[in-house]
Parts: sequence; structure tokens; C-alpha cells
Amino acid sequence: MTNEQLCAENPEWDMTKITGRSGVYSRHIAAVNETALDLAVVACRHLLSKNPDLLTTVDGLIMCTESEDYPLPPDGCVLHGLLGLREECFVTDINLACSGFVYGLALARGLVATGMCHNILLVTADTYSKKINPRDRSCRVLFGDGAAVTWLSDASGSGHVVDVLCATDGTGYDKFIVPAGGDRMRISADTAVEHEDDNGNWRSQQDIHMDGLGILTFATAKVPQQVKELLKRNQLTVSDIDLFLFHQASAVVLDSLTRLLRIPPGKVFTNLEQLGNTVSSSIPLALSDALGAHLIKPRSRILISGFGVGLSWASAILEM
Repeated sequence: MTNEQLCAENPEWDMTKITGRSGVYSRHIAAVNETALDLAVVACRHLLSKNPDLLTTVDGLIMCTESEDYPLPPDGCVLHGLLGLREECFVTDINLACSGFVYGLALARGLVATGMCHNILLVTADTYSKKINPRDRSCRVLFGDGAAVTWLSDASGSGHVVDVLCATDGTGYDKFIVPAGGDRMRISADTAVEHEDDNGNWRSQQDIHMDGLGILTFATAKVPQQVKELLKRNQLTVSDIDLFLFHQASAVVLDSLTRLLRIPPGKVFTNLEQLGNTVSSSIPLALSDALGAHLIKPRSRILISGFGVGLSWASAILEM
């Protein structure tokens, strides 16, 4: 879905101003009956088709999504069955959004380090378009749907996770929230009623509610601090990192982080313009695109950082 299509649908929206702040020109939207799990299946089957031996050697599956098919069972279990993985497999879901890929890496790293797993699929998938009110321009212009799968193994000679830092501030849970749909507030006729906010955005209690300024303030306060701590404890500086890959939140957030950390712009990769904010998949999709553009070479040192819903944030150093 392009900005031109959004503008045709909403002629009253100032797309020039919106695009300047979001940095998004187009995004992919799942079909009406297509779920995050469907996208995950496609991603996994693509990986398995190129690595057929994986089907019988995968012994770990981590599913990261906030767009579950069912309240229960977990999507990870359903995905395991759809892929036909062996029964001797560690399977778990993590209900995280934009920090979820890095949290998943931390979990996978621990499972491999203890010898519990040898080949892990870290799957990220979200379809936020199904949680966004069509008349909420603050969210609709930002988010795209997508999925990714990352294969992590204990094979020697491959790239590795050098270090990970994870953090949480649960006091800010309401900065990004869908109020209705869980046991705290069941869906009803009342929760479907839409209301207009002071900025002209419409939402119901069943839609995403995002405090844009609150998220920006959180990201610019916490992420640079964590990145500096991660670099310091590994005796590294910004100049030692070959490429920075941040969660593709928005142009305003990415520009702010680049400036605050004094990173040369050429060292920060972004694919935000074409994909938008794909939530848990934004970092692995950016990694894939950076690899495809030959920006990551053998022995490259990459710093990734995800942040958002929770409030939750996590950063890692990778050597490829």
C-alpha cells in the first residue's frame, strides 16, 4: 500500500507532512484472511526449501508475535505442526513486539550455550494492520505487515552473537496498547465504539492506541544509554562498529538516535521507506536487505537495537 493509495482514500490527510516524519512511502499489508502465522509459514518453508536437512535437525523453535491466531494454543505449537518438525523440539512463544527479535536472540543464545538446542528457528511475524483503525493516521502510515525466520546453530566458523543487553520499564505499558481483547477487558459492543482524539485520529478500545510523543521520548532516552553501555562493556566505540541496525520505528526516531549517538549516517542502514515499521520483523528484514546489498561482509561487526511495546528494549552486537 503506497502513500498515494492512502491519500486517495483519505484526501484530508497531509501526506507530505506525514511522510516527512514517518519516512515511510509504502508498506505491505496482509490479505483480509491472511494472518501472521500464514506469513511465518511462508518464510519458514522458503528457508527449509533451501536447507532441506533442517527439517529433521531443528530442535528449537521460538515464535515471536503479538498477532496470534488464537488466545490458545500458542502460534509456535501450530507452526511446529504445519512445518512437520520432529517431536523432540523445544518450542515456545514470546509475546514481544519491536524488541522481540533481540530478546529471541538472547533466548536462543542461552539454549545453544547450554547445549539444549543445536539448530533453532527464530520466527518473527506480525500483522498490525489488523489492529489499526483505518482512520488512525498516526499508526496507519507507519506500520507494515511482515515475517522473517532466522536460523541459529552451534556450528563452528559461523557468525555469532557477541553480547546482548535487555531491559524493561513496565510502568510505561500504556504508551502502546490495545485496551480490549484480553481478560482484563473482554470485547463487547461498547469496546467497538470509535472515538476521535484531539489530533483527529479515530480509534476504538479494540484498536492500537499509540502515544507517539511518549514512545519517541522513551526511545531517545533509553536506547542511546543502552547502546553506550553495551559498547563500553565490550571495550568498543562507535567507530568499531561496521553497521548499525535499529528497529525501523520512524524517520524521526532513527534520525534522533543517529544524532544522539554521533553515528556517521552512512553506518546506519534503513529500509523504512519501502516496508514501514514491521514490528518484530523489522531488524531481521533489515539484516536480510543489508546482506543483499553487500553491506555486511565476513567478520563485519553489527550492532542491532529494538525498542517499543512494553516498554521493552534490547541491543546486541553480532559478528557475521
